[in-house]
Amino acid sequence: MRYGDTMVHCAVCAAKEAPVTYEDFIPLTVNYIEKTYSVGRFPGGFFKREGKPSETEILISRLIDRPIRPLFAKGFHNETQVTCTLLSYDGVHSADIVAMISASAALTLSGLPFLGPIAAAKIGYIDGQYVLNPTKEQLKDSALELVVAGTKSGVLMVESEAKELPEDVMLGAVEFGHQSFQGVIDMIISLAEEAAKDAWEVPELPAEYATVREKLVADIVPDLKDAYKIHEKLKRYAQIDALRTKAKEMFAEDEVCSQLVEPIFHELEAETMRQEVLKTGVRIDGRDTKTVRPIETEVGLLPKAHGSALFTRGETQALAVATLGTGEDEQIIDSLDGEYKQTFLLHYNFPPFSVGECGRVGSPGRREIGHGKLAWRALHPMLPSAEEFPYTIRVVSEIMESNGSSSMATVCGSCLALMDAGVPMKKPVAGIAMGLIKEGEQFTVLTDIMGDEDHLGDMDFKVAGTKDGVTALQMDIKITSITKEIMAVALKQAKEGRMHILGKMAEALEGPRDSVSDNAPRITTIQVPKDKIREVIGTGGKVIREITETTGCKVDIDDSGVCRIASTDAEAGEKALNWIKGIVSEPEIGTIYTGKVVKIMDFGAFVNFFGSRDGLVHISDMKPERVEKVTDVVQEGDVVKVKFIGMDRRGKVKLSMKYINQETGEEMEHPKPEPKGEHKGDHKGHKPEHTEQAE
Repeated sequence: MRYGDTMVHCAVCAAKEAPVTYEDFIPLTVNYIEKTYSVGRFPGGFFKREGKPSETEILISRLIDRPIRPLFAKGFHNETQVTCTLLSYDGVHSADIVAMISASAALTLSGLPFLGPIAAAKIGYIDGQYVLNPTKEQLKDSALELVVAGTKSGVLMVESEAKELPEDVMLGAVEFGHQSFQGVIDMIISLAEEAAKDAWEVPELPAEYATVREKLVADIVPDLKDAYKIHEKLKRYAQIDALRTKAKEMFAEDEVCSQLVEPIFHELEAETMRQEVLKTGVRIDGRDTKTVRPIETEVGLLPKAHGSALFTRGETQALAVATLGTGEDEQIIDSLDGEYKQTFLLHYNFPPFSVGECGRVGSPGRREIGHGKLAWRALHPMLPSAEEFPYTIRVVSEIMESNGSSSMATVCGSCLALMDAGVPMKKPVAGIAMGLIKEGEQFTVLTDIMGDEDHLGDMDFKVAGTKDGVTALQMDIKITSITKEIMAVALKQAKEGRMHILGKMAEALEGPRDSVSDNAPRITTIQVPKDKIREVIGTGGKVIREITETTGCKVDIDDSGVCRIASTDAEAGEKALNWIKGIVSEPEIGTIYTGKVVKIMDFGAFVNFFGSRDGLVHISDMKPERVEKVTDVVQEGDVVKVKFIGMDRRGKVKLSMKYINQETGEEMEHPKPEPKGEHKGDHKGHKPEHTEQAE
């Protein structure tokens, strides 16, 4: 597929044979791969070859996977791989949309039982108008970046970041995108009519299916209904697992029937939970459809961290920890658009113990990267600018326990941790996850879904924002599509839930603390004239390295001359600041400075008094009385107080110690010089007539 000069190649492969299984699962892998030759560049790093996927590649792989996965026919279990390769990138047209559409077209042509095609679009919002597939430059001025994907009949997936937009604007963007990509779907259908391969057959269920289902409905479902009345997750899971074991034992001697037990049991689980909610409006844990689980918040619980918060909602708990750093801590991103630096990092960790399991602990998986990015999008619009708050910010969310929407708990916990660290957030941000149960025309939207409702329901709809608008929205569904009506209900309920959570968060911390933590570095910013940048850095970085080593501060200076000094020691920070001021500023006549004697001469002493600037204290300006030898007053290395008295005819700095108190640095009173020509012995007490003219 080509869009402008952006080109993506997509290949779809599937195994000819599938394992004999009746579980509702497809072994689908989606890989989006960026090649640096697409922009005429070599890969960065030591090995000049593309390596492990970047965060961008992982996020786009997930973006492609989410809308196509629910559209494979039930019963299709062949291993399937979708590979999208970016061959050419023009820097203007986004490759993610091109990759999603190319994947849809390839699947539609492949003959696999794919219930598409789908299409996708990116929507911007500039000056109150929706913009279809905005360019990179247009996105800089946009209050919205929203990706929507769907079929002819409805929407399947939404991913977005927004600048506090109201719910109706967000819903309008989704609808605008869905209408806009209908022509793309028509193009794919036209192509498939000419070029599609023969359709693959999907195995039918065996005749034993009806028998097994009937038996389980009679013997297991009554007990399953009782199990779903147990509110505590682990006890409920234990009871359901016992029933699952019982069901397997009922058909252990029949090979075909034993393979059918697990998928049928899962179907009955879903039906039991869903029918109860649709019929009574009462959920697994006893809540109605709109109630948020109990919330507890605590801030400042880690004494050495710069900011920390523990956010607990029901059986989901996130420990968020904020760290403030300097320019040295910025994340350098090497992307196809060029290298840039990121000053806000959010990392989400989901250890296996959070769901009571044993598992591998290592590098983050795709899900962890995706959830972290969603929370990043939710908080990013409310962060201060680099000019307002010149720190690099990192938040780590550790999921301590999970039973539904740990990503939204991450948003809430991270916001509290940032405010606890003294980050001047524009407004607090909260997030909530909505679910859906839909049977025919009847549907129910669930506020603050649990793990079972996510697993057995039809939708995972996550909304984050402030009291005034939405900052992030993500939607995934497991059915073929949902309508505008359902999304409108979900957004309305999400707003009500978000307001409730913001109120609970305010009980712990209403807004950012007045100052950053004592453990965090204090950053002082000074603007250095561009013609002085070289002097601050020094040859080969000599000067800035000396400042850092001597004071213990971190010092960065950028090409625009913005210099940031970071230190946990206020005195050291002041010393570094004065040092830099001494390099870039000019001394003021009449001002007293602290200096160091760097060289002794017969006629005076040279003193380093203003950064790297030296000046001469002449022997006659050392003391009020006559000085025989310079070394009678100062020695090399002495720290002295000096007054800048001007420049000599050769442009050299003149300093004086003559009437400066060397202990206090204050100027002492001194007699005014007598007017020339006055005769002390004149008995008339007045100057001779010629004196005034002489003066």
